[in-house]
Parts: sequence; C-alpha cells; structure tokens
Amino acid sequence: MATSCVTKVELTVSCENLLDMDVVSKSDPLCVLLMNTSGNQWFEVDRTERVKNCLSPKFAKKFVVDYYFEVVQKLRFCLYDIDNKTIDLSDDDFLGEFECSLGQIVSSSKLTRPLVLKNKKPAGKGTITVNLGHC
Repeated sequence: MATSCVTKVELTVSCENLLDMDVVSKSDPLCVLLMNTSGNQWFEVDRTERVKNCLSPKFAKKFVVDYYFEVVQKLRFCLYDIDNKTIDLSDDDFLGEFECSLGQIVSSSKLTRPLVLKNKKPAGKGTITVNLGHC
C-alpha cells in the first residue's frame, strides 16, 4: 500500500505599501488564497480577516494547506479593499496579487515579492510576504 507524501503547512501573510483606494480613510485589505493543481481551474481555499484602515497589514488568520510533495500546487494571493459586508469580491477594489507554487514557499520558508495588478503591471510599491509554519 502506497503512502502519499503529504503534510499540513501554515501560511502567514503580511503586506506593505498597498494601494490606497479609499478617499477619506485608508484601504481595508483582505487576502484571498486561490489554488490551482491542474489546468486553468482556480478554487478559493480561504480568506483572511479584513484589516481596517491599513496599508501594511499583518493578517492574523493563517492559511492551512495540504502540501503534496510530488504535485505542483500553484497559489495566487489576491488582495482586495473591502468596503461592504457582501462576500462577493466583484464590487471590491482589487489591490494586487502574487502567484507562486507552494513548493517555492516550502523551500524558502519566507517569500517577499511585489504585488502586480491584473494587467501584470506593478501595484504601486506594494509587496507581500508569505511565511511558512508547520502544523
């Protein structure tokens, strides 16, 4: 009987210098983690909490993911400015995103990269840091 090589990992996300999309106050960012294990199908894994009026959030909620050693697991971290109570993100301002594989995070244990917009241009000076923890 074959045993699958899998372990649970914790990903902690923080950002710096996010775009300020609000007029009177600062952005209220939230991070959404999407995963893709094959093809073009991305699915939502989880979301962090919303941090009010903050351009450099350190999200308290951690993402817990199964890491499969032999599978390329693509991750996309998407940041949104949340200004309402709906769970639908289409009416929220997009602040930037970052794509990598879970293997890249596991091999480096801490990854800091610039955020990009949907057109792949820089999202201002915004950066994201993903820290690896083990469950």
